[in-house]
This record gives sequence, structure tokens and C-alpha cells, in this order.
Amino acid sequence: MVGHVEWIDFASVDHVPASGEIVHATRTWEEVGGGGAVAAVQLVKLAGECLFLTALGDDALGRRALDALRGMGVEVQAASRGRQRRGLTFVEPSGERTITTLGDKLRPARADPLPWERLGECDAVYFVAADAGALKASRAAPVVVAAARDLATLVDAQVELDAVVGSGSDHAERYPPGAIDPPPRLVVATGGSAGGQYFGVEGRTGSWEAAKLNGPVGDAYGCGDSFAAGLTFALGEGRPVDDALAFAAGCGAACLTGHGPYEGQLATTDESRLL
Repeated sequence: MVGHVEWIDFASVDHVPASGEIVHATRTWEEVGGGGAVAAVQLVKLAGECLFLTALGDDALGRRALDALRGMGVEVQAASRGRQRRGLTFVEPSGERTITTLGDKLRPARADPLPWERLGECDAVYFVAADAGALKASRAAPVVVAAARDLATLVDAQVELDAVVGSGSDHAERYPPGAIDPPPRLVVATGGSAGGQYFGVEGRTGSWEAAKLNGPVGDAYGCGDSFAAGLTFALGEGRPVDDALAFAAGCGAACLTGHGPYEGQLATTDESRLL
């Protein structure tokens, strides 16, 4: 896992406040989050272990995030600099989440004194946020899946990716066709409750349905990153594309049944929840 970390304050509200409005939170909590952190914990639950190369703030909150991730079984190797990025997430009764980030995203870089050579020992790597040198180092792994949200880095690195995961509806996380050279072997466009579509470099296309929920909706924070981590794990196991996407959809749906990113996440020990 290569990516970023944020410390998130959650607030359950009846609705997201309009301009000038005051709303009352019926529940509040805080925990470590961000795309890298969520995916790393999901990979621990699926694979039993995960090496996470990241950057954390050189402050009390950065150390708190480090302790939280290690407490959930993640092997964290982190560069330390600046202030830890935070986020505020509103959660509505429908489960929808609305996020405001506070501060600069701390991305690891290839120049950071991190054990980049160990990525070649991993079965698969999920890349969320770092520089082009870090992505080139990630390519030493047999399978590399990347998030489309940091598209400029994917373009600069000029490495072949096994899969790029983007959104079919969120413009900030959409993958434009032909954006990367060489093209990724698989482009995945998620659609939430509508499932999603995929496009293979050889011209193959297909779709998948959203997995059934095994419980009431909690909130959507972390569902996309849990999906991507599940896809990385399944492709690393050598599963066919359709099976890997169905498994990933189950990971995303499981996350939706919890409050915050970790409560509902799927583990291999309870894969029966996908049935």
C-alpha cells in the first residue's frame, strides 16, 4: 500500500448544512482515515498483513494516526514532515458522506528513506498518492492497482498498470480514456449502488452489479477504498477479472454497513457475508 493518511472528525447530522445554516450533530467520533489508511486496514483484514508506505505529520496527531494504524495490524513505514492533514465528514441518515479536507495532503516520495525495495516482495500493491518515482518502485510488484484520483502522477510515471480504479460519476475521480501511456490493462469505473463497468486493454468490456448489503446502512465513508483494496487483493491472488470485481464489490458493500471505514469491513474469515 502506497498512499496518504488523514485524521477524520465525523459528525452525524440530519442534513449537510446550507450556506449560513447551523445544524446539530447527533453523534460525533474521530479516527484515522484517508484513502491509504482505509485500504491498508482492509488489506490486513483480507491478507493478514500489509506494508504501508506513507507520510505522516511531525506532530501529535501524526503520531496518533501512526499508533492507530499499527493498532489495527498495519506495518507502517512513514516519512515524517509538516502538520498532519485532517478532515471533517458529515454523515446523513441515508449513509451519504460529505468530506472537507483541512491542510495539504502528505504524499510519500521516492526520495524519502522508506523501504521501497520491499514492494517487489509483495503480491500486489495499491497506489493512491505519492510521486512518479514511488509508482515506478511499486511496479516491481507482480500486480499494481492505482487510484485515478492522482491522475497526473500516473501520467508522469509512464508505467503499465494492471488496473486503474476511478468513478463513473465523480468528475474528480474519473479516468479519461487514453489518459495514460502505456494504457492500463484494466480500467474500472465504479457506480456505487448501480455497480460499475470495466474496460480491458484488449477491447473487452463488461459490468458488475452492486453486492447485496448484509445489514443496515451505516455510512459510505471508505467504501470506495475498501472496494479498491479488495480488487487489489483478488487480482494479487490471480482471480479472473469478473470474480475479482464481484469480490471487490462485496468489500465495498460490507464497509457500507459500518460507521466509519473499519467497523463493517470484510475479512477473509467472514467471506460468507458475500453470499
